[in-house]
Amino acid sequence: MHAVTLPSGERVPAFGMGTWQMGDDPKLRAEEIATLRLGLDLGATLIDTAEMYGDGRSEELIAAAIHGRRDEAFLVSKVYPHNASAKDCIAACERSLRRLQTDRIDLYLLHWRGQVPLAQTLAAFLALQRAGKIRHYGVSNLDLADMQELWALPGGAGVATNQLLYNLARRGIEWELLPWLRERRIPVMAYSPIEQARLLRQSKLAAFAQRHAMTGAQAALAWLLAHEDVIVIPKTSNRERLRENLAALKHPLTPAQLAELERLYPAPTRALPLEML
Repeated sequence: MHAVTLPSGERVPAFGMGTWQMGDDPKLRAEEIATLRLGLDLGATLIDTAEMYGDGRSEELIAAAIHGRRDEAFLVSKVYPHNASAKDCIAACERSLRRLQTDRIDLYLLHWRGQVPLAQTLAAFLALQRAGKIRHYGVSNLDLADMQELWALPGGAGVATNQLLYNLARRGIEWELLPWLRERRIPVMAYSPIEQARLLRQSKLAAFAQRHAMTGAQAALAWLLAHEDVIVIPKTSNRERLRENLAALKHPLTPAQLAELERLYPAPTRALPLEML
């Protein structure tokens, strides 16, 4: 499995599994658990979730999927902004730990910026890290100004990742934010890497994929995986779709293919507001 290096030096899979909306439908539970277990079998051991996802149902589903295999998984969860104060963040983490049925979260993120001062959230993260409740901490959906503010605070330089909306059609972070992160060796965790399947309905991507004997999802994922500091976390509740997505690792794009995608989906030519889903 291709890996990405965190600032701590730890290597994590470049291909992880997203779990948004998983655990919401009891009829899908068996297949969702089987899909997550297959991902562990195939090396996609990074699993992303959040307390927001189904009000914790996603975390509970993951607990069932990794039962007896906790040490194989690299668990990522996220705290609500309104729970991100020095006191409430610790309580929220404890609730996530109980739902996940584990004693530690490998990477704990602020889901997006709210009204709580970043200094309070960092203080909570550092306290949780000292207590062994989390191993790494980071953020999600923070733009350049937020990252610069965070970086200047005690503990700010310990941020392990910024989880961002990033895909072929959403390249705004490349103008300012991505270069800033790269200067500090902070990897991006790209959520919605196939734009919640909307990219797959675009004829230009479908035509590209057909020309190069891959699926649209594989092309979109392979473009992101060509970056050494990007982790992708596509979500699927289906084992066959997971196998299809993982096959992107077997289709590394050539320089000519990357150039073709650059023409189809050009980089931004000006600063854009940070996009979120």
